[in-house]
Parts: sequence; C-alpha cells; structure tokens
Amino acid sequence: MLRPGEMAPGFALPDQEGRLHRLEDYRGRWVVLYFYPKDDTPGCTKEACAFRDEKGRLEELGAVVLGVSADDVQSHARFHAKYALNFPLLADLEKSVVRAYGAWGTKTMYGKVFEGVLRQTYLIDPEGRVAWVWEKVRPEAHAAEVAEVLQRLRG
Repeated sequence: MLRPGEMAPGFALPDQEGRLHRLEDYRGRWVVLYFYPKDDTPGCTKEACAFRDEKGRLEELGAVVLGVSADDVQSHARFHAKYALNFPLLADLEKSVVRAYGAWGTKTMYGKVFEGVLRQTYLIDPEGRVAWVWEKVRPEAHAAEVAEVLQRLRG
C-alpha cells in the first residue's frame, strides 16, 4: 500500500478503445486513480456511475478520473458503453499496476477466500505524488467523498 507523499508508480495501460494512457500524460493535473474488482458487477457499477455523475465537479477541481481493473479492453468497452461512462477504464491484464499500487490481495465473498483486485482509490497530485489513499470504499458515496477531499487539499 502506497502512502501519501510517496511518488505514484508510473504506468502505461490501454483504455476501452485501446488508447494508451500513461501517468506522465497527466502531469500538472490531479489524478483520481481508482481500482475496482470487475466490470458490470453491482458494486463496481455503482462506483463507476457515481464517478460518471461526479466527473464535472472533479474536472472543475482540476482532476481526471481513471478506473483500473484486470478486465480486458473488450469487457471495458461493453461496460463503458452500457453505462455511458465518461472517463477511461484501463485494462491491467498482467495486474502489474494493480500490484504496484497494493490493490491486489486476499478477499472473502460468501465464505470463500480468494485473491483479487481490491476496491481502493489513490488521489495523485499534479507533481505525481500520492496525496490521499482510500483503502476501504463504499461504492455509492465514494466519488463525492473524493471530490470533497480534493476540494480541501486544493484549499
């Protein structure tokens, strides 16, 4: 798990259209990098739609939203279109970025223990440092919470 003040690990991942996104492309802007377990599942859909609905406010605060999961580009394209998402979904099939950010770990669902992508979010400042970390996320309220923290940090 990365901590505030640490440099955010760089990445180069394709979005739902196959276009490559690099962290360095967003230097000078705040980046909301959120990790989610799986496209088109109930919690992930709530979280993605909340970021979709909060995107205008986040943009006004100078931030870009990037969602990351281990799903492939085609899955992201379907999910993106189905819910009219207005921000990139990045495909990390190798889970290298997920692991670099500490968003891979042990999960429990319905009594089964397994490894998977953890629902976590990082707010990265314009210089590329981690400014805030959310280890536990409530999908419905999370995007508004991120906007509130960003507003406080910006002064």
